[in-house]
This record gives sequence, structure tokens and C-alpha cells, in this order.
Amino acid sequence: MRLLNHDEDETRRKAEIQHFIERTHGGARPSGDTDFKVVDATRVTPVGRVLRRYSLDELPQLLNVLRGQMTLVGPRPCLAYEVEFYPPWAQRRFDVTPGLTGVWQVYGRGRVGFDEAAAMDMYYIHRRSFAFDLYLMLKTVAVVFTGKGAL
Repeated sequence: MRLLNHDEDETRRKAEIQHFIERTHGGARPSGDTDFKVVDATRVTPVGRVLRRYSLDELPQLLNVLRGQMTLVGPRPCLAYEVEFYPPWAQRRFDVTPGLTGVWQVYGRGRVGFDEAAAMDMYYIHRRSFAFDLYLMLKTVAVVFTGKGAL
């Protein structure tokens, strides 16, 4: 197996996110496409699979929260090359500080297409408040402990 260099890996990842967005444009995933992931599953180790299932791989991002670069609740940050794929109506997600969890992570996580995930981010931005953030944090705990894709 040949290892990809950084440029090849970024090109591959960009193509994968573009494919995901185009494939799921309009909301729901195509019928029978419940397991589509942007991440190449063949590159995930057994330990990595456990870390992903229970979202333990997100714990280092708590440092970003402590630094003030992220909040506990808000739209998930995206990679720079993903920004070009966001439609104009979804650009408002970049007006708020990104967060560790949000509506998409609690109710959509791995089950919804790009448009629906972006709409969930817009819903959060419209409805955000301390009470809603607290509610989403409590729901996130349930999602993480059950290891389920969504509630």
C-alpha cells in the first residue's frame, strides 16, 4: 500500500467531500446509503473505530474551547476547502464561533445529507440561547454514551 503525500491526501479528501455534498444535495441521503462516510473506513484502526464511535477523538478540541477558539455548542468547524461548497444560504454558519456539538451532532450525526446538516446549523444559529445550549449538551452526553449515530 502506497502512502499519500499531503497534497494527494488533501485532493482526495476534497473530492470526497464534494462527492458527499453532490450526492446528498437536497437533504436526505439516497435510499440504502445509510453508511456513507466522508472518512475512508479502510484507514481507521480498531482503536480508532472505538474512539470515533464514542466521540473520544473530539476530546483534544476541548483545548480549543479553553483557548477561546471554539465554544461547547455551535456549528462544527469545517476545513478551509469545504467552505467553497457551502451554498450562499448556509454561509451564515461562519458568522458564529464553531463548537464541539450542536443540533447536527445530536439529531443528524451520520444520517443526514449536506443540505439538512447545514439547515440544522442555521436552526441552531436562529435559536441559540443558554437554555438551548444546555439542552444540546445534555443530549450530546446521551449520544456519546450510547455510541449511536443519532437520537
